[in-house]
Formats: sequence, structure tokens, C-alpha cells
Amino acid sequence: HNPTVTLMRTTAAENKKLAEIIAEKLNKAESKTALFLPLKGVSMIDAEGQPFYGPDEDKMLFETLRKNIDLEKVEIIEKDLHINDEEYALALAKKMIELIEEDN
Repeated sequence: HNPTVTLMRTTAAENKKLAEIIAEKLNKAESKTALFLPLKGVSMIDAEGQPFYGPDEDKMLFETLRKNIDLEKVEIIEKDLHINDEEYALALAKKMIELIEEDN
């Protein structure tokens, strides 16, 4: 926190609702779409040992996405990595290039 920014950890219930909204939007995809899930955390301060580490909250997000995503339209790619890991970024970039090349 600082005088202009207040950060709050989302609750499991909030993550469930967010996942439902994300799934609804992704399920409207009209071309090949991929959703990456960084299983070790979704933000810098959500990593193990950080102030907003919340494995139960993240689990709710991921489980709700898995439950609500239409797998005919959206490929779910799970990585046992943190969102800020270089390997995660490289996998995401590789998939993005693949999707762009397939679309052309």
C-alpha cells in the first residue's frame, strides 16, 4: 500500500465470480483461443512467501475456469510455474506465435 494505491487479495468467492466472467468472455471466441494457467501464482505478490500468497484462492479461480471453459473453443494450458517465470512467458509467446501463424 501507499498513499495512492491500496492492494487487496481477492477471496475465493471473488475468484470464482471472476473466473465465471472470464470463461463467459473466452467462450465467445470465434477463432482458436488458448488460456494459460500459471499454477504457482498469478501476480508478483501472489508467489509463495509473498504477502498475497493464496493457494486456496488461486485453486478456486483455476477450478472454476476448468469447469466453465468450453474446451471446443478454448484450449487450457496449465503450467506448474509462476506467471513471472521466464519459462512461462516463453511458453505463452510460443503459443501466441503458433496461433497467429495458423490464422494466416
